[in-house]
Amino acid sequence: MSFTTKDLARLAGVSQSTVSRSLNNSPLISEETRNRILKIAEEQGFEFNANARSLITNRSNTIGIIYPEDFMDFNANLYFGAFHGQVQQSLEQVNLDLIVAFANNRFSGLSNIKKLIIGKKVDGLLIARSTLPSDTKLFLKSSRIPYVFLHHYLHDPDFEDSDRVYTDHMRGGFLATEHLVNLGHRNIATVTMSEYDGNEYILRTEGYRSALRGFDIEPDESLIFQGGSHYFQSGYDAVMQNISTIKRITAVFAQNDMMALGVKEALNELSIRVPEDIALVGFDDIEFCTYFKPHLTTIHQPREQMTKLACERLLDRIESKRPMKGKDLKLQPTLVVRDSCGSSLSN
Repeated sequence: MSFTTKDLARLAGVSQSTVSRSLNNSPLISEETRNRILKIAEEQGFEFNANARSLITNRSNTIGIIYPEDFMDFNANLYFGAFHGQVQQSLEQVNLDLIVAFANNRFSGLSNIKKLIIGKKVDGLLIARSTLPSDTKLFLKSSRIPYVFLHHYLHDPDFEDSDRVYTDHMRGGFLATEHLVNLGHRNIATVTMSEYDGNEYILRTEGYRSALRGFDIEPDESLIFQGGSHYFQSGYDAVMQNISTIKRITAVFAQNDMMALGVKEALNELSIRVPEDIALVGFDDIEFCTYFKPHLTTIHQPREQMTKLACERLLDRIESKRPMKGKDLKLQPTLVVRDSCGSSLSN
């Protein structure tokens, strides 16, 4: 049988109404009596409302996660949806709740981060974005609330001592390009982003260049196609705007899976086959890229490991009684070989 307020009243030697008032923080109950009742309730595993529990722990038992503004867009959500599921699972395992927010309210423009901290709605923050407004940065650092940057590499001198958990994007770009070169390709294009608030696409492009140079292939800057976004349409447009160049390449490294699918669609419209005529590699390893044939060879971001480490690190900060030195946790991506590259050119 479950433990009830009647049982709690009996153990505490008070009436049920006193128990009820104590659990709801009534000013009619002395602090000594309320604390005694709350302590017994906690010891007995009594499930009571979050406000009452926070009186004991001085915590909300809730973590906030701050996403980029395009989180709800279809293209971005295909990645972040799986990513979010991993975060939620990691926190549920330790019985913590999750609040999702953007840096600013999209209607009022006010800071959601300030609102969460001032309202004591969260015990810590996971920040899954690469930049923050300057006033928010100052407030976050002065608030002393625990936080960890997740997924994006934050290159910001104001947060040099912060925890950052992210994928080695340069290594991912290297692996994708190396795979294509090993298959015999030398004229390899890449589709990147021209406008982005982080540097992960810059790093992926550097990985692409590094792999080519490692095989004594001088990178051809005309084969670096600048897309305007990380969406399907960007990959499609990159091909259609460079048709003459496409005719002299044998492989494409698209720097995320949605752009890769856009590339594939454009090539199909031009009667260029994947992988027979052009090999194709993506980045991220979203589930969606296995829905269409040929299934996409891609770079897997270690989402499960990334979110687990970030959550563990944040909980360590919440539990710590003293300041902790920041950690830079760069996780290694892996190549997932499917069908979109075919076999080597020699075959």
